[in-house]
Amino acid sequence: MSEQATDSGDSGLTGADTRQAEFEVHNKGVLGHIQHALHVNPTLVPVIILLLSVAVFYVATDGKLLTGLAIKVTLEQTAIVGILACAQTLVILTAGIDLSVGAVMVLSYVAMGHLAVTYGVPTPLAIIGGMLVAMLCGLANGLLVTRLRLPPFIVTLGTWRIVLATVFLYTGSQSIRSQDIDAEAPALKFFGERAELFGLQFKIMGVPQIWALVLMIGVFVVGWYVLHRTAWGRHVYAVGDDAPAAELAGVATSRVLISVYVVAGAVCGLAAWAAIGRVGSISPSSFAEANLESIAAVVIGGTSLFGGRGTILGTLFGALTVGVFTTGLKLAGADPQWVLFASGCLIIVAVAIDQWIRRVSS
Repeated sequence: MSEQATDSGDSGLTGADTRQAEFEVHNKGVLGHIQHALHVNPTLVPVIILLLSVAVFYVATDGKLLTGLAIKVTLEQTAIVGILACAQTLVILTAGIDLSVGAVMVLSYVAMGHLAVTYGVPTPLAIIGGMLVAMLCGLANGLLVTRLRLPPFIVTLGTWRIVLATVFLYTGSQSIRSQDIDAEAPALKFFGERAELFGLQFKIMGVPQIWALVLMIGVFVVGWYVLHRTAWGRHVYAVGDDAPAAELAGVATSRVLISVYVVAGAVCGLAAWAAIGRVGSISPSSFAEANLESIAAVVIGGTSLFGGRGTILGTLFGALTVGVFTTGLKLAGADPQWVLFASGCLIIVAVAIDQWIRRVSS
């Protein structure tokens, strides 16, 4: 009898408790198993959403969504959104948000254009200068968040408006024409050039201007490696999951946060260079919805707005989903405002799914 009591005490569970635990494990139901599977494999969520989006818009557009032209347009749009979404992913993983990524990208390519075309700076130096401008914006965001302890939402909301105002005040809302870029700094449009090999043009997925896609894929590959194979990446996840605990464990949380915002700025600078090739000119009013689209791509991709959970691969599927929605609605003849409506709905649905998945451990 004493041995039985000792065994029960060691296990911490009575016979009734054990039967109840087994009952709960084996009676999770279909939804419980789905919830657990999505919790263990978070990339499944954006993949499922992408496949459902393709299926719905394939039917809604009578198959036009999967024509060569539609695929070309979708991938070209995804390239810029995807690069910006990589920057946004880094910030959101730290339980922050960056509302200024689109404006920083615009400021960066305006700086590149004016340095090269207006002031005659050699194109490579102009590109580096534009990227440094974007990194300085990221540094400002990081310092405001860490030194003044301001919420990232408020900081980046403010810098978003400041950066946009700076762009319009400096340029006078005037664009740099494509002809001027071709004459003074054609290398700025490199990511819009047709790919050639031994004098032959080649394409990927029907897209002749593939260099922006190559850049996007490269950014995702580097982002995946840095986040999952380096100490810095592990620190980013730790800060987002529980900053006080990470600091107690020896992580310099302020340095990590500042570096995240600076790296995000550098990625915005790369997106700026690609955006010049995508549009062909430099307009201060372009990419007005880039902020919303980048956030939508990250959230649809399964990265939690509460930080510490998510994958860069999921963001890629999220960016593709945003591209599918944009192209699908246009092909279906919907009003442009429905694109904004759909993006907002996607964000809400994705956050709701994230909350439901997070409850698996409660």
